[in-house]
Amino acid sequence: MRLRPLGRTGFTVSEIGFGAASWWGKPRFPERSALALVHAALDGGVTVFDTGASYSAGQAEPRLGRALRGRDTSNLLVATKAGTFAEGRRIGRDFTPAAIVASAERSLANLGLEALPLLQLHGPAIAELTDELLAALEGLKARGLVRALGVNSFDPAVIGYALGLPTIDVVMVDYNVLRPEREPLIARAAAAAKGVLAGMPLAMGHTGGQVTRLRGPQDLWYAARGLLRHRREVTSGARFGFLNRLPGMTGAQAALAYVLANRDVACAVMGTTRMGHLTENLAASELSLPVETLAQIRAAQAR
Repeated sequence: MRLRPLGRTGFTVSEIGFGAASWWGKPRFPERSALALVHAALDGGVTVFDTGASYSAGQAEPRLGRALRGRDTSNLLVATKAGTFAEGRRIGRDFTPAAIVASAERSLANLGLEALPLLQLHGPAIAELTDELLAALEGLKARGLVRALGVNSFDPAVIGYALGLPTIDVVMVDYNVLRPEREPLIARAAAAAKGVLAGMPLAMGHTGGQVTRLRGPQDLWYAARGLLRHRREVTSGARFGFLNRLPGMTGAQAALAYVLANRDVACAVMGTTRMGHLTENLAASELSLPVETLAQIRAAQAR
């Protein structure tokens, strides 16, 4: 697994990270299988594990803590998120300073850590990034509870605003073959010495027609979510079917190789519930796309 620097944080991270979220964190996915995936990722050189207080109805974060129990976490970037929380079947929001501090303290307990390597605000509005909130975040750093601070948002305006905040060290953006418009924003982040994590690097599997490949309950769940929330991506993903016919690599590996071709991205964070997919995806760290394939991707993006 190749490594890259994460902005000015002092962390050097694996090119591919593990997203501890969604079906992976749900009780319906067996605990033994979930933990085995994390252990295999660790053995494969993954140093980035990304989760959130609200993920999997609040179950993902403590499950990741159980998966890391007894393992050496000193060189890991365990990232979690604050500002959203599980409230029954819905997601609540609270970006007040007191709520963010309390969320960080709960995350420490859930994850079994003495300090959070990275705490990210999860989808804040610009108006919620107040001076009082930023001071509270700095206070968490001063207390030694947090080492780096970030913002995770799929709103380019929010990320653009965060790039101008000295308090923020890292941004997480949705970047994949369906999101080439994120590239100028990523370049701005690098110019501002901010670390960049790429979320959704596999475009939720839509370039491979994932919604039509139903082999288990997790596939039904992901397909329903894709059709409900990301119908445009399901449609536009069909233009990139050629990625699944490349010699020497799978479609998922090609999608990851595209994201990692951007040297301003420190890590592509992907999620999976299948060991075969994990092994396949980790191997993408050693792959590069042919020039002609990159040209084909650009042509498909322009349509």
